[in-house]
Amino acid sequence: MATAPKEAENAIGLEEIHTERQEPPKGQKTFTVEEAVETIGFGRFHIALFLIMGSTGVAEAMEIMLIAVVSPLIRCEWQLQDWQVALVTTMVFFGYMVFSIVLGLLADRYGRWKILLLSFLWAAYFSLLTSFAPSYIWFIFLRAMVGGGVSGHAQGLIIKTEFLPTKYRGYMLPLSQVFWLAGSLLIIGLASVVNPTIGWRWLIRIASIPGILLILVFKFIPESARYNVSTGNVAAAVATLQRIAKMNGAVMPEGMLREPAKERRGRFKDLIHPKYLRTTLQIWIIWLGIAFAYYGVILASAELLERDLVCGSAAATVQDPGDDSEESRSPCHCHLFGPAAYQTMIISTVGEIALNPLNILGINFLGRRLSLCITMGCTALFFLLLNICTSSTGMIGFLFMLRALVSANFNTIYIYTAEVYPTTMRALGMGTSGSLCRVGAMVAPFISQVLMSASFIGALCLFSSVCIVCAISAFTLPIETKGRALQVCI
Repeated sequence: MATAPKEAENAIGLEEIHTERQEPPKGQKTFTVEEAVETIGFGRFHIALFLIMGSTGVAEAMEIMLIAVVSPLIRCEWQLQDWQVALVTTMVFFGYMVFSIVLGLLADRYGRWKILLLSFLWAAYFSLLTSFAPSYIWFIFLRAMVGGGVSGHAQGLIIKTEFLPTKYRGYMLPLSQVFWLAGSLLIIGLASVVNPTIGWRWLIRIASIPGILLILVFKFIPESARYNVSTGNVAAAVATLQRIAKMNGAVMPEGMLREPAKERRGRFKDLIHPKYLRTTLQIWIIWLGIAFAYYGVILASAELLERDLVCGSAAATVQDPGDDSEESRSPCHCHLFGPAAYQTMIISTVGEIALNPLNILGINFLGRRLSLCITMGCTALFFLLLNICTSSTGMIGFLFMLRALVSANFNTIYIYTAEVYPTTMRALGMGTSGSLCRVGAMVAPFISQVLMSASFIGALCLFSSVCIVCAISAFTLPIETKGRALQVCI
């Protein structure tokens, strides 16, 4: 076997080294990437991988959650109506939806690392441009471009999945939710300080900093060894595995790395191959429903706070007949968040990690399918509980639990999707799922910000019904991935 050149130590160059595949001598031991990953085990490399790739969730959360804390300000600045505010979120996820499929295809063909770097550069560039948007039209166009870049952040999860030993995936991947939570709390905290002082444009500029900093540390993480070996780049895969073994203080398996290269990678028709057709269709339904519920909760929270829809408050508030100002007559509901509203958003956001320990236990002991079915069913129940007449504290409690449940749903479906598809179509599987996910996210603002104004109970029943459908789909998934090795090909 050709020895990997010294340049293979550089993570950026790993995927560029191609050597001729040679037949191993008769009787020589061989091993696969899966066997090497399991033999090397968990160590310092995986901790660095978890911190760097996990931090992509901080940047993604800040860019996505930004809309919730900026919407009240742009509503007032540009005198927007409900549907125009909802369209901002929809356009972000439209960009995400379109780019998600394209970047998934490219990642399976040209590598996860390259697409991850490209997506961060793209998102940071257009995010900074958004802060200079001169009008509403420019704002929604530029945020759609940001959404397109953010869609590529999923490659960070794929890289983590492909490097983690089987028994650690069910524990380490859900813990990545800590980074999303950190990003969400950071943007809400920044908004409470920056919005009232120097304005939303500076908030957007500050929010782009974590993504720019992450670009500088990506060089410490190599391209996926599973991807390299699927393209026939065995030398790069071996160099990567040797580097990981050295960092972890472990030894490589004996023999030669031997796996046939897969010439057909990233093909859409593989997703609907008879072996995966039913799984793919049900995964798409679940992704769509989970995103619909997740962003519905976030945007509904903002609406409840912005419009003060806590039970009884509307009836108790008597409008001053002498208040005939332009703002009081405005159909745009120009009402900015105060300190109490930001505090409530922080409390409900913390709920995203409240059920994390139980979620991890469920994923690892009950399995991915049953765990997802239970959390989706509970999500449906808590959506209906939002209609109960309660105090402000009670409403915060319901929102807290909803955020915990919708977060658990996302944790489980991310893990399941990354595990169920083989290496040759894993990025495409995640990309198409992410694209369908954004269809749900695109519809959510019109339910949370438009329909909810007309029929509160109608909107809640719709959210609950979708969650029930997802729970049934999760329970009937044909493949359980708990304890299952990552597949290489169909």
